[in-house]
Amino acid sequence: MIYKSAFGFPAWNFRKAFEEFDRMRRQMDRFAGGLQTPGRPELHRAGVFPALNLTEDEHHYYVRAELPGIDAADLDIQAVGKSLSISGERKITPGAEGARYHRREREAGKFSRIIALPGDIVADKIEAKLSNGIMTISMPKAEESKPRKITIS
Repeated sequence: MIYKSAFGFPAWNFRKAFEEFDRMRRQMDRFAGGLQTPGRPELHRAGVFPALNLTEDEHHYYVRAELPGIDAADLDIQAVGKSLSISGERKITPGAEGARYHRREREAGKFSRIIALPGDIVADKIEAKLSNGIMTISMPKAEESKPRKITIS
């Protein structure tokens, strides 16, 4: 009796609720499928590329990014204010003419990452090295960003 008056039980229509969930799932599938159309390669991004780490020590910030198979000539690195921009293009040699893919996980195309830095940097002294597919960018901290030791009198 209490259930019937408080919740309308057994008048709930479970079937209608599940039909609504199914309708929403179909709409989301349709939307996600539309993002992967062959005519729109700018939307073919498989997650965040390149994967990177941002670390710091007392005097520098360091960005280490995974860029396997990418030439230094295909990269553009810019520092503006408290941010670092890494952009470039990953080129993959095409397979044999008429080849059918059974699995295709490596995508070619342009990429761009903007990393917010915790503090100011000295842009004129940034160094970048690319070795074995790992790019290391060393950015000296600006004097204002360095911690200062305060002596107690």
